[in-house]
Amino acid sequence: MFKKKEDQFFIHLANISANLTESMNYFTDYKLSNLDDLKIFSEKMKEYENKGDSLVHQVILDLNNVFITPIEREDILALAMNMDDVLDGLEQTAALFDMYSVTAADDYMLQFVDAIQKCVKEMENAIELLSKKKLTLIRSNAIKMKEYESQCDDILRVSIKHLFQVEKDPIRIIQYKEIYEELEEVADCCQNVANTFEAIIMKNA
Repeated sequence: MFKKKEDQFFIHLANISANLTESMNYFTDYKLSNLDDLKIFSEKMKEYENKGDSLVHQVILDLNNVFITPIEREDILALAMNMDDVLDGLEQTAALFDMYSVTAADDYMLQFVDAIQKCVKEMENAIELLSKKKLTLIRSNAIKMKEYESQCDDILRVSIKHLFQVEKDPIRIIQYKEIYEELEEVADCCQNVANTFEAIIMKNA
């Protein structure tokens, strides 16, 4: 009886990860060409975010009801919340695109998104290893996530420097800077996921 209850948390985390991966792929692959596309894009990302919120809510409900958990409660909750933060950041970025009518991502935005997508892939692999209790193998996933986050720090510096050098429109500067910074925040959220995995390894491996 307890065994079944135990594993439901790994199922929950896998569902959160799967929803994040699906939303990340949608975010990456969606082709923007006009303002109508932006509305569809931001609304679809909002749907993914709402689904993510309800998945996290389910984790919280079950944590309150279950006596035994496979890893510590706060670690399950931290993983769920931190993965959800990544999705929230993507949804917020889509909202900024819509709000500022940005129909074309520039090269820096694409670099951010590429690094974040790689992080999300590492998360998906790590969650799978977690459910198989192969904790020591997760360390390499965490290290890679941190490397991608570090790349995003570099992209942020270069992108903002470039923006101030080439862009003459002050409003455009404000808009693009905010989008760059939001994407860098998403990368920070990915690093939080990596840190949570490392904490889990330390306590359980």
